[in-house]
Amino acid sequence: MPLTDLRLDELVGYRPTVAQPADFDAFWARTLSESRSAATAPDLLPASTPVTELVVEDLRFSGFGGERVAGWVTRPRGGGPRPAVIEYVGYNGGRGLPGERVLWALAGYVHVVMDTRGQGSGWGTGGDTPDPHGSGPASAGFMTRGILDPDEYYYRRVFSDAALLVDAVAGFEFVDADRIAVTGGSQGGGIALATAALSPAVRAVMPDVPFLSAFRRGAEIATSDPFAEIARYLSVHRTRVERVFETLSYFDGVNFAERVTAPALFSVALMDDIVPPSTIYAAYNRLGATDRAIDVYEFNNHEGGQTEHWQRQAAWLADRI
Repeated sequence: MPLTDLRLDELVGYRPTVAQPADFDAFWARTLSESRSAATAPDLLPASTPVTELVVEDLRFSGFGGERVAGWVTRPRGGGPRPAVIEYVGYNGGRGLPGERVLWALAGYVHVVMDTRGQGSGWGTGGDTPDPHGSGPASAGFMTRGILDPDEYYYRRVFSDAALLVDAVAGFEFVDADRIAVTGGSQGGGIALATAALSPAVRAVMPDVPFLSAFRRGAEIATSDPFAEIARYLSVHRTRVERVFETLSYFDGVNFAERVTAPALFSVALMDDIVPPSTIYAAYNRLGATDRAIDVYEFNNHEGGQTEHWQRQAAWLADRI
């Protein structure tokens, strides 16, 4: 498969102009304050699973507007408070089955997987969290739901869920609240990046081939969904281009990246036809963090480095939390 975007030497310095709303910080402060005021204590119950050598628990916590969101908590048995890795899931995947993801727990961490509201039926083994909010006319998928108003946009709810999950995890007696990292692949990487900007409790962030940055660039050059959902919507709603990208500027990973000061390890695949590499570098090159690195997989598509990259993440994270 050929390169899908700029050459690596061009990507290294790629810094596109991305609009940033004057009230970006105020918007997110208000959003999170409203949801935190509606939050109740999380619930943890034993999960039914054949996994016996790890503790696996069914998590329900308060997300956007106090709405309950599902997750899994998987951790080693015994020991004092441990560092935690919170993982967010790729586009239209769900939390899956209990005990399905165990690598981080086997490496000694408390591993928390968040269900993505309304998703979970595109691949994998399912999700369990509804999104009880409607929207105006939208293209198929999730990218254009509520896209004419930042208050109504789908990812306002998702990013709020993700940040409030950090609050919940920091309160677990078996978690060292000073050692919390966030990660995820594709959409999950974009959620992790936003969460690192929104939650000061995050001590490290590992976005893997992250989606949800440089929306306009992605909509203009991506040949596949989910970015193509935006282009498809605008091909019908021809007069709403400015309004759509104004809404998306509140959710753009480039704007979140400027606010991330925690150590960051990114990855990018140069033959990725789903998330163009330039959209990833657009965020990476704006990071506020000085401790940062990006692993480049020159001949891979959106799968990136897979388990080889997880091994790199585990070694990198062990040096930081």
